Amino acid sequence: MKYILILFLFFSSTASAQEPLKQTLSFGISGKVKNSSIITLDSLNTYQVNVIGDIRVTDHLGTFKHQDDQLKGVLLKDILSHIVLDANSPKLYSRFYFTCMGNDGYAVVYSWNELFNTEVGNHVFIIMEKNGIKADKMPESIQMTSASDFKTGRRYLHNLEKIVVGKVD
Repeated sequence: MKYILILFLFFSSTASAQEPLKQTLSFGISGKVKNSSIITLDSLNTYQVNVIGDIRVTDHLGTFKHQDDQLKGVLLKDILSHIVLDANSPKLYSRFYFTCMGNDGYAVVYSWNELFNTEVGNHVFIIMEKNGIKADKMPESIQMTSASDFKTGRRYLHNLEKIVVGKVD
């Protein structure tokens, strides 16, 4: 009986580890904002879609992982520009940050200044099309990339589920 239990636990954990991630078709924005919101793929289509081009995706060491071609996307700062931060003064915006989380628990963080006050903000995209495939047809949708990063895979996120706005006190 003991061996049967061990085998059951082994096979059940192996099976769950191989389950594909659930595709996301919307994500929430919450946290230190005046009003939370939900962004859908349909609402993303109302924003300007930019040609990103091709990206060589690399790991934390800079080792090539794969190539993504014909990327098109919506700037994250365009989406975030519509939220109202929970701040009494714009002087406090420098304390805010955005934690973008995939449904697998992977998280990527951007500061307000990074997105709205540096060139980086002009290269952080929600991917709307990749390799000629629209976002709603991609199994790992909604995706994000920071196209100007040196090691592009570090902030390449699949299945965006939520963005939590935080504030350093």
